[in-house]
Amino acid sequence: MRRKIVAFVLAGGRGNRLLPLTRERSKPAVSFGGKYRMVDFVLSNLINSGILSIYVMVQYRSQSLLKHLRDGWQFGSLLRDHFVIPAPAQARAGEEAWYRGTADAVFQNLDLIDNPDECTVAIFGADHIYRMNIEHMVEFHERMNADVTVAAIPVSSHLSTEFGVIEAGQDGAIQGFHEKDSNAPTIPGRSDQIYASMGNYLFSGRVLLKELKADALRKESKHDFGYDILPSMLGRAAMYAYDYQTNIIPGESGEAPMYWRDLGTLEAYYEAQMDLCGLLPSLNLYNSRWPIHTASYPDPSAKFSFDEHGDVGYASGSIISGGCIFSGGTARGSVVGRGVKIQGCSLIEDSVVLDNCVLGSGCKIRKVILDEGVRIRDGEHIGYNPEHDRNRYHVTDSGIVVVSTQAVSP
Repeated sequence: MRRKIVAFVLAGGRGNRLLPLTRERSKPAVSFGGKYRMVDFVLSNLINSGILSIYVMVQYRSQSLLKHLRDGWQFGSLLRDHFVIPAPAQARAGEEAWYRGTADAVFQNLDLIDNPDECTVAIFGADHIYRMNIEHMVEFHERMNADVTVAAIPVSSHLSTEFGVIEAGQDGAIQGFHEKDSNAPTIPGRSDQIYASMGNYLFSGRVLLKELKADALRKESKHDFGYDILPSMLGRAAMYAYDYQTNIIPGESGEAPMYWRDLGTLEAYYEAQMDLCGLLPSLNLYNSRWPIHTASYPDPSAKFSFDEHGDVGYASGSIISGGCIFSGGTARGSVVGRGVKIQGCSLIEDSVVLDNCVLGSGCKIRKVILDEGVRIRDGEHIGYNPEHDRNRYHVTDSGIVVVSTQAVSP
């Protein structure tokens, strides 16, 4: 008989490297793919996999995330074990009320696990973009009789300094952890690849309880799963790496490589959005057997109409969300969020436009991220003059221009 699975989704990160997009919201609440939020991907993976007991650990700038969870995920249920519930940090006497790390976030909420001896605990991050049939990972965890299973994705060995690297045997048994190490060992039989940790874990409930209680007493600990909990368990517990590339999504051919992106920087965020715009996108959002769920908003359909000069609205190679109105404007190779208004002779190229932005007549933007609610005045050009853009907006090292509402306010 399969154990009950309880999921903890870690959604409390500051997301400082995504500033200014995270100035007013937490990283998991940042828009992605037009109509979604980052957190929708992990929650959809859990729900689609039949895991319906989910706690979401919220923390910094959590209001927009809490609103999104309320609008889209806190469904009423006839069954007590089916829920998606936010869990903020618990105030403790004499200590700060913030979570001190990923492990501490779960430790503060151990009372939510009813019977540790009869459950498996899934601990997943909320700021990665991917689709995963977690049922397969659970089957692997049970088949190996593991205390801990860590999801891992094979990546090129030259990227070892960007990830936590797992050293594992042929059967997946974990033998070591190497944090952003240029000399990290490669996958057995694949000398050009390493196992990068995806930050997704399955724990035996009793083992997790024991390890978190011990970690809470260590004064030198960062109370983090990757830095503290997992390395301390080497040699004491049955730990295995689950190869994400073996995962099978219902409705997919199985020939395309599995897609996973850590949106830790503005460049990664922008590139992942652009991955959606190709003729054969790297990430398939159109598989009806594995839908990405989100809040249901009463948006009308997108509308393409003429402007006063008779020019028609047009989009190619782009994602256009509900409620948008193109009055003669054009979008090419871009992702456009909900409720965006684009007026005559305006052009959007290779850009990400978040919800409720307005572009006046004759605007041009190229390789730009517009934050939610930005209004661009008539005739403004962004992404064409680097010196001008750096004086007014945030520009990344690779030349992506990020425009916040503060940057365009009078």
